[in-house]
Amino acid sequence: MSSPLIVEVTRGHEVESRHQVDAVVVDQAGRVVAGWGDTDRMVLPRSASKPLQALPLITTGAADAFDLSQIELALSCASHNGEPDHTNQVEAWLARLGLPEETLECGAQRPGYQPAADDLIRSGIEPGHRHNNCSGKHSGFLTVCRHLGLDPAGYINPDHPLQSDQVTAALEDLCMIDLASQTPGIDGCGIPVWAIPITALARGWARLAQRGAGRRLLDAMIANPFYVAGTGRTCTQIMREARGATAVKTGAEGVFCASMGDEGLGVALKVRDGASRASGPAIEFVLDRYGTYDAPASRPVTNWAGTEVGEIRVLT
Repeated sequence: MSSPLIVEVTRGHEVESRHQVDAVVVDQAGRVVAGWGDTDRMVLPRSASKPLQALPLITTGAADAFDLSQIELALSCASHNGEPDHTNQVEAWLARLGLPEETLECGAQRPGYQPAADDLIRSGIEPGHRHNNCSGKHSGFLTVCRHLGLDPAGYINPDHPLQSDQVTAALEDLCMIDLASQTPGIDGCGIPVWAIPITALARGWARLAQRGAGRRLLDAMIANPFYVAGTGRTCTQIMREARGATAVKTGAEGVFCASMGDEGLGVALKVRDGASRASGPAIEFVLDRYGTYDAPASRPVTNWAGTEVGEIRVLT
C-alpha cells in the first residue's frame, strides 16, 4: 500500500490539522494508473455516484420522451444550492411530469446557499422539497417512473423496481461489481447507498464516459456547471476552468470523483476523516497532475475579517 495524499491545514506557522486521502486513477479498462493510500478500501460514494445513478434516465428513453434539456440533465446529476435558478427549473420539470412537489421523497431542506436561505426567511416561505440539494436527481427518478409506468410511491426504497432494476443495476454494470450480498445504507435524501471499492467507483466514472448515454450526462454537466452545484461551489468552479471533457462531482463525507474524458481516465477519492475541506484540494491536485486543471499551490484560510491566517495544501 502506498502513502495517502496528505492535506494540511495551517494557521500561522503551525500545522493545525492533517487529513489523509485515499485516491485512485483508473483507465477505461479499469486498470489502476495511479494510487495513493488504500485503493481497495470500501467507500460510500454518496452524491459522487449521482451521474452513474442518472444513467437510466437516458438508457430507458425517459429523457427523450419528456424532451429534457441539458440543464435538466445536469440537475439530474446535481447537489445544487437551492438557489432560485435551481428550484425554478425543478418546479417546471415537475409540472411537465404532472406531479406535485411533494411527490419528491427527498424531503424538504433549507437552501445550502445562504443568500437563498435568507430570502426564504424574509418571504415567510418554508423550505420545500424543491430546495433539497437532491431534488434534480429525484426529478430524474420520477421521470423514469413516469416513462416506464411505475408507481412512484416508495421509489427511494431498494426493492422498488426503479432502484433494483434500473439505478442499482446501472451502478453494478458501470463499476463491474455485484451488490446482491449487501444491505444498503440510507443516503441523506433517502435512497439506497451502497459500499463500493474505491477502484471500482473510479472504474464506473471511466466507463460512464465511454458510453453515449453516459457521455451525454457528463457533457450536460460540463456545459451547465452552475446547475450541478451553484455559487461558490468547488464542482462548479472546476468544471468552468478545467480543460477537455472533465466532469467532477463531490459527495458527502469527503468523497470526490471525476471523469477526464479526453484522457479516458476515472478518478475516485475519499478523505479518511470525512473532511470536505480536504476533498476539494485533493481532486484539484489529481486533475492538475494529468494536465486537465491548474490547481493553486494552496488555498487560503481566512478569518471572519477576511484576513489570510493560514493555508490548505496538498502533500505527497
